[in-house]
Amino acid sequence: MLFQTFVHIPGIGVATEQRLWEAGVHHWDDFAAPWPAGFSGRRGEMVRRLLADTRARHAEGVRSVARLMRATHHWRLFPHFRESVAYLDIETTGRGPGPEVITAITLYDGVAIQTFVRGANLDDFVEAVRRYEVLVTYNGRCFDAPVIERAFGIRLDQVHIDLRFLLQELGITGGLKGCEKKLGLDRGDLDGVDGWFAVLLWREYERTGNRAALETLLAYNIVDTVNLETLMVHAYNRKVAQTPFGAHLTLPLPIPPVNPFAADPALVAELRLRHGL
Repeated sequence: MLFQTFVHIPGIGVATEQRLWEAGVHHWDDFAAPWPAGFSGRRGEMVRRLLADTRARHAEGVRSVARLMRATHHWRLFPHFRESVAYLDIETTGRGPGPEVITAITLYDGVAIQTFVRGANLDDFVEAVRRYEVLVTYNGRCFDAPVIERAFGIRLDQVHIDLRFLLQELGITGGLKGCEKKLGLDRGDLDGVDGWFAVLLWREYERTGNRAALETLLAYNIVDTVNLETLMVHAYNRKVAQTPFGAHLTLPLPIPPVNPFAADPALVAELRLRHGL
């Protein structure tokens, strides 16, 4: 969708871009003299130069291109830089009388799952996340990113696609789990487990050392993370369907990876009973 994008050019908004598409300007290469209606010779030459600059930035990488456009249009970059994407989700101790700290983080790049656990390898996350140019989260701008930046004293300067806002534009709301249900995703044994339950699982693990509690927590964190790829593809396809290019730019839905951890249904049931959930 990047090569069909014109809204990053000064003076071209969504309405003008739509008119260009309707006039048959479906690709940067299509913008040529004689210029489309509404573009004088001077303005046409300016647009042509800026498109050439955009192409050069594309060769430099996603961050260079992303600086040209509003964050609301960053979804258009997704398929062009997919090999640089990491899906990210964190778990914490929750907000309470003490400081909220990170208990687990999962990174998934569409191939490999990486988990980072407090008291084990959490500090390895900083080096791992630096390998990626694009981060995809759900509500990560408001929660995950600032919590990570405070915890590690770093700045996540990658291009950030927050699916909460992208899906909201498409009328898909209800939190991460609500969006998943609306799009037909099934969590199996983890259905009904939420962020508060993840806090309880960590407390159980800290209190008893029960490995099943930790593995259930990690299984949950991984599902939260790998499902972001499916949600991202759903969102991209629905956005591109609103353009003339849906028929040939639609992406196939990904096949989720095998979760290396499994929830313990008996432990989940016990914690529900114990905490009145």
